[in-house]
Amino acid sequence: MNRRDAIARVGLLVGGTVIGAESFLSGCTKRSSDKVSRILFSNEIVSLMDEVGETILPTTASAPGAKAARIGEFMKTIVLDCYEEKDQVIFINGAGLVQQNAQLKYGKTFHALDEKEKYQLISSLDTEAKEHKQKIKKEDDVHYFTMIKQLTLWGYFTSQIGSENALRYLPVPGKFVGCVDYTKGDRAWSEI
Repeated sequence: MNRRDAIARVGLLVGGTVIGAESFLSGCTKRSSDKVSRILFSNEIVSLMDEVGETILPTTASAPGAKAARIGEFMKTIVLDCYEEKDQVIFINGAGLVQQNAQLKYGKTFHALDEKEKYQLISSLDTEAKEHKQKIKKEDDVHYFTMIKQLTLWGYFTSQIGSENALRYLPVPGKFVGCVDYTKGDRAWSEI
C-alpha cells in the first residue's frame, strides 16, 4: 500500500480529510524553520495527548488503548514534522485549551480528572468541534479537537498495537481470500 492509499483510508476512517495530509503525501518535510515549536511541544503536552487519546480510545479487554500505542509521541512527530506552522500553533494552543476547559469545568488538570469527567469533557469538545465544522468557511481554521481526534485514530490504527489487537490482523504473507462473508459487528481488517 502506498502513502496516498493509506491517507485516503485514514480519511475515510475519521470521516473527512486529515489535517496535514498534503505534507505527509509530499514526504513530511519539516515546515518550521525555528526550534520554538519543539520547545512548546513539551513532555507535558505529550503526556496530556496520551491521556486524551486514552479517553478517545480506551483500553478494553480485547485491546490496549491509545496510551499503550504512545499516541502522544506520534502526535508530536506528525505535528512538528508534517503540519504547517499555523496548524502547529492551533494544535499546541488546543492542548492548552483542553487543560483550561478541565480547570474551568472541574477545577483540576485533565490528568487529575476521573474517567467519567474525562469522558464528559472530551464529549463536549467533540460536540464543539462538530458544531464548528458545520459553521466553518473554507478560509477558517480547523478546530483543534478535530486535529487531536484525527491524529488519535490515525496513530492508533496504524500502530502495531492497534492493527494487531483492535483490528483483525493477518500477518503477511497470508493466503488470499477474494470473498469473505461479513457479519455485522465484525472488526475491520488490518492492512499493516
